[in-house]
Amino acid sequence: MQIKYFDAHCHIQFDQFNEDQEELIERMRVEGVAGVVVGVDLASSKEATELATEHEHLYASIGLHPNRVNDERYDISSYRALARHPKVVAIGECGLDYFRLPSVALAKEGTDESKAYSAEATKAAQKEVLQQHIALAAELDKPLIIHSRPTKGTQDAYQDLIGILKEAKAQYPNLRGDIHFFVGGIAEAEALIALGFTISFTAVITFARDYDEVIKSVSLTSILSETDSPYVPPTNRTRGSRNDPLAVVDVVAKIASIRGEPLEPVRATLVTNAERLFRLENV
Repeated sequence: MQIKYFDAHCHIQFDQFNEDQEELIERMRVEGVAGVVVGVDLASSKEATELATEHEHLYASIGLHPNRVNDERYDISSYRALARHPKVVAIGECGLDYFRLPSVALAKEGTDESKAYSAEATKAAQKEVLQQHIALAAELDKPLIIHSRPTKGTQDAYQDLIGILKEAKAQYPNLRGDIHFFVGGIAEAEALIALGFTISFTAVITFARDYDEVIKSVSLTSILSETDSPYVPPTNRTRGSRNDPLAVVDVVAKIASIRGEPLEPVRATLVTNAERLFRLENV
């Protein structure tokens, strides 16, 4: 299949796609849309790997989302076994999410109900699990897919992330990856790109102007397109409806429009960026 568009981050293994998953995947193939199906825990990582195994134009990333570190122990041996699959092209979704930190949250039903999680304990757990993802990515020479969401009105999660990645880069010079659903500013983008990471944008850019200056200021070779589907559909769809990887076409068009550049070279460059980061020529 000739790849015309690349969705660097989608969750089409989620329940929202139960009724039409195969039909959607076939539409992606026909329309030349390839993508990385991203796991957020061990179960969804296995499902992502299965979909990638079954479909030439799908790839997988496996990891434990920072919002789930209090719910599931990061079993690195299980993730390592999954990561050795040839269609697993990245490690993650992992990272730091300070947007909805718990004040006191009981553990999941069926576990020790006396256990509670503070905001600081959750931050510490997220950082520890991120370090484990980094070590696995370095061990297998695969890129990271990183989720970073700061406290409202700050860039705190990005600041912590940049510090962690600077230290990791000194230990693992080949470390690389993508900062998914980027919501930082120009300074954060430049710092992350200098560390060898790309930044990716979703269909949020079709209705929010917050990220225009970042998109215009950084090199196009450091940008990826993504949908994060089933979340955040573009403006040409019903607000609150399910999104899907076909909307990556709208994301690419908006990136070109914001930058004031012709669509075709932007489209081609974004595909090349994904192929380079995920080393798709080796898959």
